[in-house]
Amino acid sequence: MRILLIFFLLTFSVQTSVSARNILPYPAHHNELAIVIDDLGNGMKGTKEILNLPVTLTIAVMPFLPTTRKDAEKAHENGHEVIIHLPMEPMHGKASWLGPGAITTSLSDEEIRKRVEQAIKEVPYAVGINHHMGSKATADERVMRIVLDICKENGLFYLDSKTTGKSVIPQLAKELGVPYLENELFFDDVYTIQHIGKQARLLSKELDHDNATIAIGHVGVTGMKVATMLKEFLPLYEKKATIVPLSDLIPEYHLIDESMP
Repeated sequence: MRILLIFFLLTFSVQTSVSARNILPYPAHHNELAIVIDDLGNGMKGTKEILNLPVTLTIAVMPFLPTTRKDAEKAHENGHEVIIHLPMEPMHGKASWLGPGAITTSLSDEEIRKRVEQAIKEVPYAVGINHHMGSKATADERVMRIVLDICKENGLFYLDSKTTGKSVIPQLAKELGVPYLENELFFDDVYTIQHIGKQARLLSKELDHDNATIAIGHVGVTGMKVATMLKEFLPLYEKKATIVPLSDLIPEYHLIDESMP
């Protein structure tokens, strides 16, 4: 998989890294796999089953919803990494699918900034952001410049879920110096168990030749199906790769001092 990364500038010496995030030993596998689960925060189907899986996942929690804080805290407690699943305007679809606090292209610069900053406060333990829907917003340079500026100010990375081929995230992240990654595979872009199984097998094949891979699933309509699929396929994936949080795919990320803004 092609993973595009921009690194934070390290402004401290090795001697001051004692307060940095814990650095785990290098894994035995050469390949690494990050599994992201989207759409938590609203008590959706599969949430409990996903959070109880015995591997380190990256849990994308939507802000401003009834179980936002609870799901983020439970994910952290269970050893998962937490990111903010920021609702963003799509090219097509209903506005009601976005939920509260959505980032749309009609908002002023000030309102976009306000909503993103509020979302960050809503989701405890978050170390990054990805988008919910967002095919229109992520193709808008004005909107994404503001979002990525805020990521930089808060020491967050960005995962481009790749809901559009017109995303401006890569070029802006490079320009602004924001670490970012790109999704490679959705397990459940089609809701049937047959498709989810097909995607799970495809991911297994990808692990044979990709040294770093990202795949995304969801709670909700497909939540129980995704949880069941992962229970079946995780032993196979673990034979081929080390399952890691997203931040492990960003070189030097774990050397960044947690006290940085």
